[in-house]
Amino acid sequence: MAGIAAIPNSVKPKALIYTPAGRDAQVAVSLIDEAGLSSIAAADLNVFASLLNDEIALGVLTEEAVRWSDLKPIAAWVSAQPSWSDLPFIVLTTRGGGPERNPAAARLSEVLGNVTFLERPFHATSFISIARTALKGRLRQYEAQAQLEALGEGERRLQTALAAGRLGAWELELSSMALSASATCKAVFGRKPDDDVTRDDLIASIHPDDRDLVLARLRETIDTGRDYSIEHRTIWPDGSLHWTEVHAQLYSDRYGSARKLVGVCSDTTARKTIEENLRRLNENLEERVRERTREVNAAHQTLLEEVAQREKAEEQLRQSQKMEAIGQLTGGVAHDFNNLLMVVLGNLELLGKHVAGDAKATRLVEGAVQGARRGAALTQRLLAFARQQDLQVKPVDLAELVSGMNDLLQRSVGSSISIETNLPTSLPPALVDANQLELALLNLAVNARDAMPDGGTLAISLREEEVVGDGGALGKGGYLVLAVADSGTGMDAETLKKAVDPFFSTKELGKGTGLGLSMIHGLAVQLNGALLLTSELGVGTTAELWLPATERRPERPAEAELPVPQAASRLKILLVDDDALIAMSSVDMLEDLGHEVVEANSGSQALELISSGQHFDLVITDYSMPGMTGAQLAQAARDIHPELPIVLATGYADLPAGTDIDLPRLAKPYDQTQLAKEIAKAMASETVSLLRSGIDAGGSMPRLSKANDVSDEIGDGACVV
Repeated sequence: MAGIAAIPNSVKPKALIYTPAGRDAQVAVSLIDEAGLSSIAAADLNVFASLLNDEIALGVLTEEAVRWSDLKPIAAWVSAQPSWSDLPFIVLTTRGGGPERNPAAARLSEVLGNVTFLERPFHATSFISIARTALKGRLRQYEAQAQLEALGEGERRLQTALAAGRLGAWELELSSMALSASATCKAVFGRKPDDDVTRDDLIASIHPDDRDLVLARLRETIDTGRDYSIEHRTIWPDGSLHWTEVHAQLYSDRYGSARKLVGVCSDTTARKTIEENLRRLNENLEERVRERTREVNAAHQTLLEEVAQREKAEEQLRQSQKMEAIGQLTGGVAHDFNNLLMVVLGNLELLGKHVAGDAKATRLVEGAVQGARRGAALTQRLLAFARQQDLQVKPVDLAELVSGMNDLLQRSVGSSISIETNLPTSLPPALVDANQLELALLNLAVNARDAMPDGGTLAISLREEEVVGDGGALGKGGYLVLAVADSGTGMDAETLKKAVDPFFSTKELGKGTGLGLSMIHGLAVQLNGALLLTSELGVGTTAELWLPATERRPERPAEAELPVPQAASRLKILLVDDDALIAMSSVDMLEDLGHEVVEANSGSQALELISSGQHFDLVITDYSMPGMTGAQLAQAARDIHPELPIVLATGYADLPAGTDIDLPRLAKPYDQTQLAKEIAKAMASETVSLLRSGIDAGGSMPRLSKANDVSDEIGDGACVV
């Protein structure tokens, strides 16, 4: 049967039977089985009452078995049945079922409710028909139960969905305008679950500016059946403003008449707040994008500038390292070349004395000497680039120096070039070597002349500058800027980068050494200044020498020294040099001056001679020697003979860091005259020291004969101090 599926927990309907007398139970079970039901036989009425449940489809009793029995348990179960259940009973009676014939039937009908009386004897088909009819009714009850449960499950799911979506349900009866609202719906309008809320209450809570629109939409839905959907502002009882979204549909009866509105509502305040914030955000989003774009562009520009500065710094570092490496190389080469030139000049000078009567030989020697001196000038330029030439730095009035060179500069550049000067007289002095600066200025003028083959203007100016921040190669302080500008051909950027490189020249092959600007660059750096070049093709070049300013006043030139008289006394001199050629040349010059010379080729050998007890009036030593330098030798010799005069010969301007010794210096290459002067100075200084020592000790002054004055005592070329 189709309805069997609706019976809970059963595959076949069950009939509960209580027929204790005779064969009634057997007959009832047989007929029940034929009607399509399974049967359960109860032993007594209490068991019958306890077996009653929703799964029982039919009850079968005999009247005589229950007539005088207590039916309260059965009556209690019957009255407690669910709303869908009405269990059918068949009562077998011997006197009919009507109250007029069987008064007991009325009592059973009241207790059992849904009961059918079947009078005995009866035909089997009658019982089976009644049983099947009762079963059909019970199956319909089971189907109603399933539908009710489905409706209940649907209702629970709906309520769960509404709760999950925070949706409030409501219904509005159109005839009475009675409102039914869920607790969530009341909360959407700011009410508590137990508050009585009417349609008028909700309409009154709508914001005045939105109320007419809400009422118009309601009327439109009722008139047209169109779905109701609106979002409006709601004012809660506490005065706070909220947004409410409402959706509803019109419910009509089967005749098409509108009966009620059924819908849901929700609080959309949070969403509207977000939307409002987004709207405001979007209003100025374009401006913020533009501002952000400007910031990004500025940051990008800053980054590009930083990258450019870094690249510039790296290029400057590479240039500095290159110049430093070239400077070390050229300095070493110049030093060695100085030694060779000293040998050549010394020998040529001595040779010139032996060929004094031979005009041709004298001319040849003088030509060789001039060539050697040009080589010496070249080494000075190399040493200037390497920042290793010996400088005599003093306060110098640059305006006076430039003015004093006007005639020389004009003759150097020629008549086709006019010289314009701007030399303020109120500028402070500069700390420079005047001779080297004159040479540098002359070099710049000659370079300018070569850049103006068709004539032009050479502008020389002076100005004062102050470096307060990061000046790169320049330290903080005041500077005098000596600028030399021409109106010549100029240089392109690539040529300008290499302009101060040694041996780089734009002149024709064989013209110029390429050391002019490099020498000036080295001089400026050695003076703690800088050389700055700017140039443009077809416009000209400007060279600026930045030289440190000073508050010290320039020294006035001293009176000219008297000629150094020759003396006949002999000194015993220890000459120390590891270069055999230089030692030989120097020994010859010293012996030619009339001195006795002992030669040593290393510091250790010289120290052995000094320690041996031999008397030496003077020690002349080279500085740069393997094993023991000249400075180390001097220190060790002074430990043995503190008053021993020592002269240090070197081709470098400054001794290495850590060399703490104050000695007379003889710059290589030197000639015989320079050698004689340095010997005289050293011996004169020693004599003065001895005289002062005698006075301090309270002793008598040394007596000098008329025949042998101080000059005789200190050697050839000496002067009295």
